[in-house]
Amino acid sequence: MTSRVREAIIECLREAKSSNSNENQQKALQILDSITKISPQNRNLVAQTNGAIASLLALCKSSSSPAIQTQALSVIFNLSLNPNMKYSLAHMDTILHLNTLIVSSNEESSKLASSLLCSLAMLDKNKAKFGVAGTVQVLVKAISGPRIPSAHHLLSSLAELVQFHGNCTVAVRAGAVPVLIAVAESANSEDLSGTSLAILALLARFQEGLDELMGTDRIVARMVGILKRGCMLSKEGACDILLRLFDESEGCLKVAVGLPEFSSVLADVSIRSSGRARERAGLLMKKILDANVY
Repeated sequence: MTSRVREAIIECLREAKSSNSNENQQKALQILDSITKISPQNRNLVAQTNGAIASLLALCKSSSSPAIQTQALSVIFNLSLNPNMKYSLAHMDTILHLNTLIVSSNEESSKLASSLLCSLAMLDKNKAKFGVAGTVQVLVKAISGPRIPSAHHLLSSLAELVQFHGNCTVAVRAGAVPVLIAVAESANSEDLSGTSLAILALLARFQEGLDELMGTDRIVARMVGILKRGCMLSKEGACDILLRLFDESEGCLKVAVGLPEFSSVLADVSIRSSGRARERAGLLMKKILDANVY
């Protein structure tokens, strides 16, 4: 069975690389996509085939056919799902190409490029590479634009990258905080709002991110507003941010207590939210009681 799969892989790669017919190239890549989508072993077989990855990367960068480019990108994404391939696939020229695809007008390419970026960034050793390559700035700029179908993919990639402190600094300096707050307050998508707040909570772990949040106009009232109307993930993120703000500043805590709806909103979160949000709401209430600011 393995030998038959290996032969099929070799034949598909040959056809994808050398065929003069776009239709034949697409068909070969579609077969490779199917072969590698479901089986880690098949992904390893592709990687072990001489020149396979170089050929697929070259096809990803082909400008002659967006369809072939997208199909090759899908195969590379499948390969990246194997942990043993994440480091070798994260070449700087590949990362720079992903940066260009993220902001391309081809929505499918943008989604796949973001997904591949996120997959490669899951390996901690790769995270700094993306920071050096300017990927964080590219993501922030793309997220700040009009809402697009790939927005969730872009946010997921940024969430993965900012788990590395150096990338948090880059994100804050690129203007991520106001961009993410704007997404979080948007009524267009609760899913996007929740992911944006989760990223803000990650940025707030470090002083530069926290300082930027504290300098944001009406930040406490805005987080309380999200607690009042947001989805479960949004409530969790808003609670995390408020906890960080209260730890840093008694002034923020006093502002919250001064809001007429704060107590009722916190009580509602503590009984009608996810377990994590309820726990965070309890911690917020404890901070208020311990500080005796009522």
